Amino acid sequence: METVQTQVGVQVWDAAMLRERLDSGEVVLVDVREPVEYAGERIPGAISRPLARLQEAGLSPGQQVVVYCQSGPRSQRAAQQLLAAGWSEVGYLEGGILAWKRAGYPVVRDPKAPISLVRQVQIVAGSLVLLGTVLGATVSPWFLLLSGFVGAGLVFAGVTNTCALGMLLARLPYNRRAGQSWQ
Repeated sequence: METVQTQVGVQVWDAAMLRERLDSGEVVLVDVREPVEYAGERIPGAISRPLARLQEAGLSPGQQVVVYCQSGPRSQRAAQQLLAAGWSEVGYLEGGILAWKRAGYPVVRDPKAPISLVRQVQIVAGSLVLLGTVLGATVSPWFLLLSGFVGAGLVFAGVTNTCALGMLLARLPYNRRAGQSWQ
């Protein structure tokens, strides 16, 4: 598939085209996920520039940049940010690293990296729901509000595709240090 213009200057790339351009050295590949995600697995040759700090990335508007995330939404936001910052042409990998892996292309994995943010959110949210339920049944029914609050937060995260708990966990020191040796 050739790149598809979604709007002036923003291109959608598929995994095959990205692989071809990476092999020829034509593009700079930027991973806009959080450092812990980058440390866990990444596309070979990618540099880590989390979306929240993309403008501080030290990239030049003259470079052909393709950004990617886990599944696509953050890459689209990153592409828009770069376009607004002066890039005349920027692309993003449709479907993110998941599409890259589905196409059978290699990824770099670090077995020493912290567990993924998604798993961290699942562990923390599940623990809070369990704690609220147990305390609600044994101590006071008011503790059931904790379970309800976490449930409402998960629904909000699913509807808006943002996760406050995930963003909070990403700020923890062990997640921020992840992958620093590659940056």
